[in-house]
Amino acid sequence: MSRVRQPPLVTGISPNEGTSWTKVTIRGENLGTGPADLVGLSICGHNCLLTAEWMSASKIVCRVGPAKDDKGEIIVSTKSGGHGTSTVSFKLLKAEKIGILDQSAVWVDEMNYYDMRTDRYKGISPLSLRPSNPLGIDFDKGKVPLKDLEALFPGVSGEFTSENFSATWYLIENHSVTSFDQLRMAASNLKKQATKKNEGSLAYVKGGLSTFFEAQDALAGRTELGSHDAAIHQRLESDGTERVEGSMTQRLENVLNRASDTADTLFQEVLGRKDKADSTRNALNVLQRFKFLFNLPLNIERNIHKGDYDVVINDYEKAKSLFSNTEVSVFKKVYAEVETRIGALKILLLDKLLETPSTLHDQKRYIRYLSDLHASGDPAWQCISAQHKWILGLMQNCKEEFINYQRVGLGAIALDLEGDPRPTAFSRIRDTAPLNKGGILHTPRHGTWHYETPQQVQFVEKLSDVVIGQLPNFWKLWISYVNGSLFSETGEKSGQVEKSKKNARQRQNDFKKMIEEVTHRLVKLVRGALLPSTLTELELRLYGGWENKTELTGPWLTQVIHIVRIIFEALVALEIPNDLLQVIQDLLLELRHHCLLVTLHHTAEDVKRVAEKEDWVVDNEGITSLPAQFEQCMVQMLQSLKEPMETKPGEVNILQLDQDQASELCVDIIKVFINCLEQLSTKTDRDIDTSRMSVDLASPNLFSGIQEDFCPTLEQRLLIILSNCQYLEKHTFLNLAEHFERHGFTGTEKITRVTVHAVKELDESLFDAYIERKSDPIVGSLEPGIYAGHFDWRDCGTPTGVRNYLKEALVNIITVHAEVFTVSKDLVPRVLSRIIEGVAEEMSRLMQCVSSFSKNGAIQARLEIDSLRDAVASYLSSESHASFKQALEVLPQLHNGADKKLLEELLNKFKSSMQLQLTCFQPSNVQPVKR
Repeated sequence: MSRVRQPPLVTGISPNEGTSWTKVTIRGENLGTGPADLVGLSICGHNCLLTAEWMSASKIVCRVGPAKDDKGEIIVSTKSGGHGTSTVSFKLLKAEKIGILDQSAVWVDEMNYYDMRTDRYKGISPLSLRPSNPLGIDFDKGKVPLKDLEALFPGVSGEFTSENFSATWYLIENHSVTSFDQLRMAASNLKKQATKKNEGSLAYVKGGLSTFFEAQDALAGRTELGSHDAAIHQRLESDGTERVEGSMTQRLENVLNRASDTADTLFQEVLGRKDKADSTRNALNVLQRFKFLFNLPLNIERNIHKGDYDVVINDYEKAKSLFSNTEVSVFKKVYAEVETRIGALKILLLDKLLETPSTLHDQKRYIRYLSDLHASGDPAWQCISAQHKWILGLMQNCKEEFINYQRVGLGAIALDLEGDPRPTAFSRIRDTAPLNKGGILHTPRHGTWHYETPQQVQFVEKLSDVVIGQLPNFWKLWISYVNGSLFSETGEKSGQVEKSKKNARQRQNDFKKMIEEVTHRLVKLVRGALLPSTLTELELRLYGGWENKTELTGPWLTQVIHIVRIIFEALVALEIPNDLLQVIQDLLLELRHHCLLVTLHHTAEDVKRVAEKEDWVVDNEGITSLPAQFEQCMVQMLQSLKEPMETKPGEVNILQLDQDQASELCVDIIKVFINCLEQLSTKTDRDIDTSRMSVDLASPNLFSGIQEDFCPTLEQRLLIILSNCQYLEKHTFLNLAEHFERHGFTGTEKITRVTVHAVKELDESLFDAYIERKSDPIVGSLEPGIYAGHFDWRDCGTPTGVRNYLKEALVNIITVHAEVFTVSKDLVPRVLSRIIEGVAEEMSRLMQCVSSFSKNGAIQARLEIDSLRDAVASYLSSESHASFKQALEVLPQLHNGADKKLLEELLNKFKSSMQLQLTCFQPSNVQPVKR
């Protein structure tokens, strides 16, 4: 099957711009295997194949056609590579129109002429046949008119190629003012040209010697030509050519004979030397067989210096087969020198094999060389042992570098592991699986990542570079050692492969211990940096030493978990047995658990800071941004825990492993927020920052006294927190339960039940405190108001309307309504119902305390109780209904129709006079705005 060639690629064109029919040279790669392979060539979209001349696979010469596009690519198509591409372009310039008086230049094609001396065609421009300056000096034309020259020299011309050339005309026309020295130089140039011409004629004659020899042979055999020769002589005589100084053929024969005699004299000595050289050559041919051995020491030295170890080994094997058992002393001496050089080569190859760092390819190559040279010991195992020690040293040095930089107070470390040019494992991790943003602490931006990353994270990153960069090659070297692929065909024939497999079987346990030592070293170094409490004191001295006591946050621990997982997956891909990688799985489990606990603890601190930033800005539901911020904080926590909590193949679900502790921590976080709400409710006015406070009311014009940057009173803070508590119970906690379940948390029902109970307790406590502050003054004002002015139920005048104390009580209730309504419409029924219960209960108590009522007293009492009950009818509860009923049962019944009519008239009068004030007690048609 033929090898598929790459498509043509044009990388250069010269010139890169020009008009139509400009000759260009195209350079590139894979431009065809020959002229027949070139099937297409277009420049700026115009087919230029007809003018193309294929020069080589990297060069084509052609002319640009009249393309339509001003600028375009150069596309080459070949049979072997197909349609090509171009990295350069050609700019087609528009040809300027040339007038009859404008100067112009044209391209002159080369013409081919046949050179008989070389028996081939040569390319030459017609203009080259006409020398531009035969004298070789600069033109210095005078001002002699052409007409005067034609008159002075009639019938001749100053053109040197003309048959009627006149040198005088040429000199007057072109060198009339040239100095004498310049003309002397011109004469010298003409002499040189004449000399070259003569030399050229002599060379021509020398090149045609074979023709002269053929002529001599023909003339020497002319006597055999008979009548044919006589006919030639008769023709020559009739022609008159043999009448001058003898026969022409005779003279030619004489010349050739003299030349032949001279040649024999010249070459007689040469031919003698040739015979002597032949005899010497025969002797050297005999010694040629042993020339290889005598030159071998020097060749070995040279090839070792060049690194051609394969050539050295092949030459050594050849010499060994020919001269290893020789009895000739000279051969023994030379062969001993060869063995000395080979011994030095073995030492050199072993040093290169054990040199670190080294690629797997070089290691296999050196092992093969040593096996072919039958080196003592087991070079492959020596290399494996050296690589093992080097990897352990790299890991330990990595930790020491960071510790030393930390002690001298330097910041971020750019540790260079033996000049390894590979991109770091952390850069690959960031490219393939970036860290989740939006954690409790925002992750650093990419531009400043290197300088803000904690040193422990940088250390784990560099440690992963060591493991991922070196351990795979270490494992592959062992696999090659086991299956015998380290040796060449020579090694297979000599039994090296079977010997290697036998040694590998015997050393399996030793290699297993090496892998265990590397994985344990990796785990302990990571533990020393991140989980020092899991190490013993001796292990801390070896693998710890980190002076930075700042605990990493959840996002950074997540990053470390991601790096360790990358290491584990890379080792699993090498098919390393799982029992050797179990320590890494155990480390991952502890890191994930530690990350979970740290994140939960940090979230609790963040929740406190969120509560401290309460600005008391409420919407028309009476809700501040605090519940939303709390929910966002919890959601960000769960998102940051997404990767640590994710259970990869072979890993344990940490939530199932310790679900009670995780649930308790989540409950504690929520309780921290609830406690913060309670503390906010008890703050004094001077403890509150009013710089960012504002209120957003549904109808701000109703309460112009509340300004945009008001300072909330204690009662207003209680209402705002009560509104927030209700929102937490009805929305936030339910949303959090869904997020917990979505992220795999178990026991969400318990979390919801406990937190709802806690917020309800806070709600009841704050509600009772607010009712106590608002209800007690209203209830306490009833009794003094009833008996103001020494009022007596048994001796009072005819009722004229509701007394002022009741109106004042209603106004106070309206004030409470307005205060609650400005914060939360949803709290109005709850608050007013409780206050009215207290008022109704107090009215019932006061009525029951009256010993007797007069008729007017009974009408007055019934009027006030009915007025109060009807005014707040929308907020009556079963308790307040019962209290009003008890109060009315104490009063005497009205049997007279006039009394009932009076009561009804006074009641209507009250409602009419208080209609505007009592409007607030009507059910509101305004619906709360949903979040």
